[in-house]
Amino acid sequence: MIVTPEILALLMFVGVCAVLLAGFPVAFSLGGTALAFAFLGDLLGVFDLRLLGGLPSRYFGVMVNEVLVAVPLFVFMGVVLERSGIAEQLLETMGLLFGRLRGGLAYSVTIVGMLLAAATGIVGATVVTMGLLSLPAMLKAGYDRRLACGAICASGTLGQIIPPSIVLVILGDILQGANTEAQLALGNFAPEPVSVVDLFAGAMIPGLLLVGLYLAWEAGVAWLRPDAAPPLVEAGERVERLGRRVLVALLPAGLLIVAVLGSILVGLATPTESAAIGSVGALLLAAARRRLDLAILRAVMAETTRISSMVFVILLGASIFSLVFRGFGGDQMVRELLHQLPGGGVGAMVSVMLLMFVLGFFLDFIEIVFVVVPIVGPPLIMLGYDPVWLGVMIGINLQTSFLTPPFGFALFYLRGVAPPEVSTGDIYRGIVPFVGLQLVGLLLTGLFPGLATWLPRVLFG
Repeated sequence: MIVTPEILALLMFVGVCAVLLAGFPVAFSLGGTALAFAFLGDLLGVFDLRLLGGLPSRYFGVMVNEVLVAVPLFVFMGVVLERSGIAEQLLETMGLLFGRLRGGLAYSVTIVGMLLAAATGIVGATVVTMGLLSLPAMLKAGYDRRLACGAICASGTLGQIIPPSIVLVILGDILQGANTEAQLALGNFAPEPVSVVDLFAGAMIPGLLLVGLYLAWEAGVAWLRPDAAPPLVEAGERVERLGRRVLVALLPAGLLIVAVLGSILVGLATPTESAAIGSVGALLLAAARRRLDLAILRAVMAETTRISSMVFVILLGASIFSLVFRGFGGDQMVRELLHQLPGGGVGAMVSVMLLMFVLGFFLDFIEIVFVVVPIVGPPLIMLGYDPVWLGVMIGINLQTSFLTPPFGFALFYLRGVAPPEVSTGDIYRGIVPFVGLQLVGLLLTGLFPGLATWLPRVLFG
């Protein structure tokens, strides 16, 4: 059998997925598999190793990319806020505010998840914090275990789509390159840039749509099955005292959200500058709560370094994979495949969304972003899809990778802090309706692109 470059490109993609599923580190899996296939292709005479000489310029481009500086800054902001106790205060206050309603604790978890998403964007910390604080209270109140687990896991992943999201920062950078490549291939040598700011604005309404879907589902369960979401029976506080507690809990988080997102959306600051504002604001908030000392700051720096290093090392490994894949002609193969699918552009888009959804069962969102998006992004944009809408669709789809078994990280986070009486089956069954709601949100955004494109058009023209 004659081994063509396209066959090697396909085998390389399958091979890297197999290596990732085997549990090897992502960055070394991407880079190592690509290099192995590059040398194999050279031996077979279908790959030119001189192409690897382009790696230094790619790495230098990553190092001087100002947008990516926002990643460690947003991570730092999120870790500081997680250590400052803002999540605990929000959950306790919202629990008192909604606790006397049927389903009130579920509403509280969803609203706090939304606020923490806009303030931190760190899924693991949000799920663990809400699991430690809310799950015992919900079980004590008599909540159905599946509803409690599903609400905590789903609301904890809102940080993937509600800005400032690290996923959107990375997606924005990748889609900017994909859009430029697609427009040049179409003969447009002065393409309009796609920025992280556009994606932040585009994701606002779909993110709030998901929050609304979660709340509607929880309200429906509370109405149809009152015993599954009973109210808290504890005596409430006086209204004026409760109002004061709500103000104290919401005001700091609200000011930080306005400072970070507001400065971006009104054009006062770039994402990197707003991330710096958020980092300083988080430090001031932690200091005001007397939750900041040298030991905590050292732990915050170590965690920020660990997460940021993981993201950037994966990015460097993905650069090798992308370069070798293109050297085999894989990008041209994917472009032709998507153009030949039945249904035209709609069929191509549905196929890509289905592929990402299935990969989300097995791969982390970062792996999917760095492996799949650079390959399918340019062909889809060439088919006429708006890059901002495409980025939001991918972001919503990738959020489900945190929720779908067997490797949904939100499920693992909750399993690690859940009481013994909550089984893994309870968590898996509880998340099924919320995965369905994710797909409903994805479908609505697909059918009504204005949900993602209206706000950027209004704000930026």
